Amino acid sequence: MNILLLSMPDSFEHTPTISIRMPNGALTSLAGNVDAHHRIAVADLVLVQHRVRAALNELMDKIQPDLVGLSVMTFQRKTAQKIIELLRSLRPGVQIVVGGYDPSMAPEAYTCGEVDFIVRGEGEITFRELLRAMESDRDYARISGLSYREAGRFHHNAGRPVSGLDSHEIRPPNREARVLSDYTMLGRQVDVVETSRGCTFDCSFCSIIAMRGRQFHTFSFDRVLADIRDARDHGAEAIFLVDDNITLNVSRFEALCQAIIDARLNHLDYIVQAMTSAIANHGETLVPLMRRAGFRYVFLGIENILDEDLNFLRANSKNVRRENGRKVGNAAIQAIDAVHRNKMYVVGGLIVGNPGDTRESIEANIEFARRYVDWPYIQHPTPYPRTPMTQDFHDRGLIINESFEEYDGTTAVVRTDHLTAEEVEFLRWRAERWMKLRHLPAVLFHSPWFTLCNAIKMMGHIFRGATIKSFLGLEDEQKAFQRYRAIRKAERAYI
Repeated sequence: MNILLLSMPDSFEHTPTISIRMPNGALTSLAGNVDAHHRIAVADLVLVQHRVRAALNELMDKIQPDLVGLSVMTFQRKTAQKIIELLRSLRPGVQIVVGGYDPSMAPEAYTCGEVDFIVRGEGEITFRELLRAMESDRDYARISGLSYREAGRFHHNAGRPVSGLDSHEIRPPNREARVLSDYTMLGRQVDVVETSRGCTFDCSFCSIIAMRGRQFHTFSFDRVLADIRDARDHGAEAIFLVDDNITLNVSRFEALCQAIIDARLNHLDYIVQAMTSAIANHGETLVPLMRRAGFRYVFLGIENILDEDLNFLRANSKNVRRENGRKVGNAAIQAIDAVHRNKMYVVGGLIVGNPGDTRESIEANIEFARRYVDWPYIQHPTPYPRTPMTQDFHDRGLIINESFEEYDGTTAVVRTDHLTAEEVEFLRWRAERWMKLRHLPAVLFHSPWFTLCNAIKMMGHIFRGATIKSFLGLEDEQKAFQRYRAIRKAERAYI
């Protein structure tokens, strides 16, 4: 069977394709878990963001797929629907399967269109069994985690239990299946590697619990190191460890860092997401090991610096500093200090625009980011399907926008009790541009040729909407903001 797997072209505001083009690790994992006789191709459409229609025409003509699979997040839903329409026009008989967070959390959004199958939750085993059923008895009712169209309606099978990852049932990814190239981060070829799955916290903004339950499972170090070597052998100079929460088990993470060092794989640049509490409370042992292992950027889930907001986000316990077993306040500053002492950079993840937020509380978080983080990753609370936050916002009547293509984290789609959604977004936008600009000298030092060649484009992206009059203070900042919003809206039309 000929199979084409697609990730959507939609990108986040904080990861512009001029700087970051990250592969979709789920698709290469799916490709590595199908039976060997299939001809499978993986195409990350973020690599062809400005010519999606032409690229799909070429791919469909070259691969002649019997089945096309799409990995979709909520803000990519509208794009996915348009792509499915195009695929049907190019190859009417092709089978369409969707998976990923949005189809798993909101399968009802995909049952009325042109979709034949929905893979819910972890996809590797479900997808493998789907292909086997398509080639044999077409008995789809026995496949856990699958929804399928039959006799004009959709049937939803029972969910698939989460894999423990230690049974070797989930095989390594297949990077050879990629048919597009040029994955880069700041000019260096980048890839993704997974060492664990799941999280035991229940943050109100997160979909992981709904996808996997409060579980944490790990791959063996032998598999992880082999995966890193495979990424390196495919040209990667930087590795993003995409674990949901790798710092849940600090002693394991320390051992992984040491294993990377011992395997002489610490010449690569590593990027990781981490809890502030883990970094702060283990800063003397863990963080120096991270630096020796090659880590360069640490995404810290600071979430918010105010207790009231952390309570709403259910993120207090992730951000607690401890001394002698006692809670002694927020861990953010201590974690940031540990990262900086060891010559790594902090990507500061903050969420502003929560129900009780005022202008002053948002400005407090922005000032914290301005003072302490190297690259701001400030988002707005977004009511993704089946997160605890979503029901809360519905109950409070704070959701003002149900255009899901704008659920990208940096478009404010909920208001607070004190501010409109537009006011919240403006406060973030106004401050964040200058914080991002401040990090360019560090990028220049690390990647001088890339920065010199692309600095104008990078600054052009950061300051979209601004004009000479804006910089000279000859027009209201709101005018530049409205131009930015119009540009951002136009950018979402990929097809």
